[in-house]
Amino acid sequence: KKKKKKKKKKKKNQKAAASAPARGESSYAVGKQTKTTTATNNNKSKRNMSSSTPAVWQVKQEFAVEGGKFLVLHREVDVNAAKKRKPFGVSICIDRPPQEKKDKKGNKKEEKSGPVPTAGLEKETEEEAQCTVQELKSSLEKLGRLGLVPAKALETLIDSDRTALIFTLVKEANLDEANCDKAKFQLLYQLATLKVDAKHKPTLARYIGAGKMTKTSLEAAVKWLGKLHTETYDVAQFEKDCGVGMVVSAEEIIAEVSNLIAENKEELTTKRYTFDTFALLRKLQNSDKLKIADRKEVKDELDKQILALLGPKNADDEEMIKKVRSEQTSKVKTANNGAVKGIPQKKKHDHGVKIKMPNENKQTHPEILQAHLSRTGGKVITRFPPEPNGFLHIGHAKSMFLNFGASRDYGGKCFLRYDDTNPEKESNLYIRMIEDNVKWLGYEPCAITHASQYFDRLYECAIELIKRGKAYVCHQTPVEIKACREKMLPSPWRDRPVAETLELFEQMRQGRFAEGEATLRMKMDMTSPNPCMRDLVAYRIRYVPHPVSGDKYCIYPSYDFTHCLNDSFEDITHSLCTLEFLPRRESYYWLLDALGLYKPVVWEFGRLNITRTVMSKRKLLTLVTEKLVRGWDDPRLPTLVGLRRKGYTRAAIHDFCDAVGVTTNTVVWIDYTVLEHYCRQDMEAHVNRAMAILDPLQVEITNYPADKVEQISRPNHPVDKSRGNNTVPFSRIIYIDRSDFRNEKVEDFWGLMPGQEVGLRYAHNITCTDVVKDSAGKVTRVLATYDPEHKGKPKGHVHWVAQPQPGVEPAHAEIRLYEPLFNSDRPDELKEWATDINPNSLTIIDAVVDEVVKKATPDTSLQFERVGFFTYDQDSTAEHLVFNRTVSLKESKEKPK
Repeated sequence: KKKKKKKKKKKKNQKAAASAPARGESSYAVGKQTKTTTATNNNKSKRNMSSSTPAVWQVKQEFAVEGGKFLVLHREVDVNAAKKRKPFGVSICIDRPPQEKKDKKGNKKEEKSGPVPTAGLEKETEEEAQCTVQELKSSLEKLGRLGLVPAKALETLIDSDRTALIFTLVKEANLDEANCDKAKFQLLYQLATLKVDAKHKPTLARYIGAGKMTKTSLEAAVKWLGKLHTETYDVAQFEKDCGVGMVVSAEEIIAEVSNLIAENKEELTTKRYTFDTFALLRKLQNSDKLKIADRKEVKDELDKQILALLGPKNADDEEMIKKVRSEQTSKVKTANNGAVKGIPQKKKHDHGVKIKMPNENKQTHPEILQAHLSRTGGKVITRFPPEPNGFLHIGHAKSMFLNFGASRDYGGKCFLRYDDTNPEKESNLYIRMIEDNVKWLGYEPCAITHASQYFDRLYECAIELIKRGKAYVCHQTPVEIKACREKMLPSPWRDRPVAETLELFEQMRQGRFAEGEATLRMKMDMTSPNPCMRDLVAYRIRYVPHPVSGDKYCIYPSYDFTHCLNDSFEDITHSLCTLEFLPRRESYYWLLDALGLYKPVVWEFGRLNITRTVMSKRKLLTLVTEKLVRGWDDPRLPTLVGLRRKGYTRAAIHDFCDAVGVTTNTVVWIDYTVLEHYCRQDMEAHVNRAMAILDPLQVEITNYPADKVEQISRPNHPVDKSRGNNTVPFSRIIYIDRSDFRNEKVEDFWGLMPGQEVGLRYAHNITCTDVVKDSAGKVTRVLATYDPEHKGKPKGHVHWVAQPQPGVEPAHAEIRLYEPLFNSDRPDELKEWATDINPNSLTIIDAVVDEVVKKATPDTSLQFERVGFFTYDQDSTAEHLVFNRTVSLKESKEKPK
């Protein structure tokens, strides 16, 4: 596509060149016309100026300023021929002399012909044009005197706001335009483009004008002020930290460089130009004495002293440099962080979490932030807050990955907090399983807390909210509350006096009301378009003992009241949650502001959904209670205990969460095969191989001794040789999969069939000579011969399992083959979702397995060659092995067609 665009552009240029005026001493003659069809600097301008009818730009005027010559261009267009183009325009451009340019092959490049108007400076009326030319001329002259070259000056004028700011800063710095210090102006120009609060720029300009700032100290000042969240600051501390007014002399630079060279002289003279001089430069630039010195001067002095010590590079130095670079490249290619060649490697993904630091979290009052920072030391603090009313699923794994990952990446900590404010649906079983899941995924919370442990403090906050006139006791029923909130009608008890509300709330705590007879509601904004701002319930009555606090309370705080307060109590800096909570952000901040408490940053991300399954806790509970699955740990469910039982590792789940990243879509649907891909990739690298026959067909090798048993050695892993080898028996009677046999010759089939030789993996080649059938005509046994000398080179190889001893059957195992639980991609969206269950989601078969499989222990995973990846199931016993298929293999070219 790029080549086509270049070719098309070249044709346009050639076409324009054909009608362009000839260049003389001046690039263009005044009064002559030229046709152009494109502008150079800006896509917007290209759209405005492009048309089937070329724009006719005429050079009307020339003027010179310090450093260059400019052309004033006018445009006139036939309105009837080009209806979309306005009839008049004016612009300005630099009068550039022709320059010969060559391409990569050395051929002369054809230049665009004709003056090209500067994008962003076109005007559409004659009055604007006259005014514009005078303003541009004046500004160009002023910028030229200040030290900008013509091209840079013209580029600056495109942004009128920046131009005005530059002139303002020049005035603040008290620079003389007629005799301007070019170095100071360059710093002012840089200041105008830097991202720093506009109120600080005049102050910095005055420092520059007084000669108290260098490029290094300006960068330090911008960084220092960027972290400031108060209106005032200690000027003396600012000047000290940023090196304002400090000057590093050439002698000081020479002395510091000399000292460092002396410290490393022996290693420098040994390694010469292969020594890492960048490490020395970094050390100098970060030192206390030179941190505000001009970095270029420091580098130049370092290069100078190294040259004086070592002398110029010679042929031996060049050879040594090549050798070192070659060795480094070789190490990278072979080591690859300890990876084994041939094993799929993990890719690094940008999971999208880029957060501001805690000192950038603005509060209603600066002292709130300062108090928070003094308590936390400015660390990033997150939390994973599951509700203990069910088992965690893959969506929770993504939340953990983000919360624990963000705190780890930024050197902070993460809480595990149980959001246990609904005692009717919560149990200690769920609490234990959540903690077990978190540990299994490898996360270590800084503390395990419960929302219930803050019940006393939450109650005090409710009292304070009432005293501030921000809450009231309401006697509406849940149905009435819902109806009034939908109609934006206030409660009849909304304006109840504070004293009366305090008394009634105390009666609620004492248990003097029935459930649903009274609630405490927050007095928010019943006219708000956001339903989450319409007087949410803060406390309700429930005569149910709590799993943690017991029967101490009969009133329980709501999620909307509890969540933000607990975040503030624990000094959470970043409250990461799914986008379904986005409407609650306003109410989250409202309550914290109402009580004058610290506010964390709320950051929402898209909820994760996997196709062919359900993620709703309510629906998962239905599947379990209705016995549509075998339990919470059924391998067909997306629960973490189900995935773990199926054979998924935490590494595979981490890789998946890392890959899917973060999005701001309300719901993210990921195909289930993506999750399987990361599981397969992980198991491919870390799982040993074995052989199992899922549909066994007996093969008797008639020319193999009946009493002979041969031990066949094979690698545990085909690529990772460090895993060693294992041995399996080979005897006269073996079993192959029925799909690897054809009773008649079939074209392009490379398995076992009459007259065709096939290889047995790691063992011998065999040829089918005859078959034995039952009364129904089904093949029950294949007769074959083997080639002890391995003369043939068969195109196909099949897996097999042999009798360990003559007449002794090989081990058997129950194999559970799992498929997606639902037929539809998005069963969550179906009204009758439970009827969409896939009847073939579980198939149980009896398989023949080799001796390696027989020795498997709990948590063992194996690849059954040419079949798939399987994991030892907890239902196994010493006499009855059970394996779950974790994930299938990719289609192999070696597999018979």
